[in-house]
Amino acid sequence: MSTPDAELADDGQDRYIVPALERGLRILGEFSRENRTLGAPELARRFGLPRSTVFRLLATLESMGFIEKTEGGREYRLGLAVLRLGFEYLASLELTELGLPILNRLSEAIGYPCNLVVRDGRSIVYVAKVTTPTPFASSVTVGTRLPAHATVLGRVLLEDLTLPELRAMYPEDRLEIFSPSTPRTVIELFNLVQADRERGHVQGEGFFESNISTIAAPVRDHSGRVVAALGATITSAHIDGERMDEMVRRVRDAAQELSALLNYAPASASRNVVPLRGGKPA
Repeated sequence: MSTPDAELADDGQDRYIVPALERGLRILGEFSRENRTLGAPELARRFGLPRSTVFRLLATLESMGFIEKTEGGREYRLGLAVLRLGFEYLASLELTELGLPILNRLSEAIGYPCNLVVRDGRSIVYVAKVTTPTPFASSVTVGTRLPAHATVLGRVLLEDLTLPELRAMYPEDRLEIFSPSTPRTVIELFNLVQADRERGHVQGEGFFESNISTIAAPVRDHSGRVVAALGATITSAHIDGERMDEMVRRVRDAAQELSALLNYAPASASRNVVPLRGGKPA
């Protein structure tokens, strides 16, 4: 008698895919920061589907709150159900569940906002944030996405990538510039993050925003890979050298504490060491 797993192995997984559900999820995936609103005709063109089919899919998604009509009624935008689902996902992550108490203690100790971020392709995504009652205000919230190559936290999340992997991620000759500190090329980025890796933390002033400083350290899991970056966000004008050293130590300790909770053993990182410099072109 065959089992479901055996059938999957013999016949492939495609036979179990529900086409209508797949289409609905793909429609949700078309909405982005660049495409905040979309209409049925445009979606029908993108997917090569009849408009009547797209209208039915949109009506179903709208009834469940995943999309909603714009004021004109001709286009749609993402609805609150997507946001609720996103927060449920973040809450379900072991990383955030274990990390929030550590962020709270760190933020209380240093008096500045502390964050936990993960990488999604070329972007970093804030999955947890703790703030303190200070005059300092940040526009960053849970769910905020920023370019990995141009942020201190992103540099931490790129540490494990080899030069060929970075080149595959950034095939362009010149990287997008956000500040005078942004690396211009993949080679420059690679050398920068590998120096960060050797140091064990990143400390950047005005790297992405001119009036913001960030201290960040890597969070590793049982495999020794960087799975998150833990950081503190501060105003440059309020830090002296001695205070900075203390904050760096606390951030590193917090990242190491979270790594230990994820069953990271320092010896396992030796398998993932990459060269400090570009070496031969890949």
